[in-house]
Amino acid sequence: MTVDAKEFKQAMRQCAGAVALVTVGAEHGKRTGLTVTSACSLSDNPPSLIVCVNRNASAHARIREEGAFAINFLHEDHALLALTFSGQKGVNGDDRFAFGQWTRGVTGAPVLTDAVAAFDCALAQEFETGTHSIFVGEVRRATHSAAAAPLVYLRSSFHTPQEIRETVSVGDLDSRHLSWTDFS
Repeated sequence: MTVDAKEFKQAMRQCAGAVALVTVGAEHGKRTGLTVTSACSLSDNPPSLIVCVNRNASAHARIREEGAFAINFLHEDHALLALTFSGQKGVNGDDRFAFGQWTRGVTGAPVLTDAVAAFDCALAQEFETGTHSIFVGEVRRATHSAAAAPLVYLRSSFHTPQEIRETVSVGDLDSRHLSWTDFS
């Protein structure tokens, strides 16, 4: 027995995710991309990330064809860009790149110049699931900006970490007194 899809989606909306644009296409006119919260680090040896992409997304086939893609993590001023690449603004394919400042990565993939972090990846592996593929990208180049506040998606809205109250870090005196038993 599996959980109801609607119940699953409601539960997942409670889990904050970093907002990123997955972009692909070395040539103008053949570029495309999508907005995701399904990208994360896989390993530092070799440096690699994973991203889950719906097989119905225009970028899916292009990632296979190009053998490369970029994952561009967005900052707080990129909410409109996230909506544009999600298809909610009615802009498709290469036209999405009229928004934001882009450069061409070493793999040829479009890289957002002012991303919080951008990873230019060569496609290393692909795993098929029911509706999505899990793409593993070996990082060929990474850039980052510590000054920008990351954009996160939570409860059907965009947020920034500054809105999170009472952060706890490992160096805090109070957090050193916490143990896993305090959470159960």
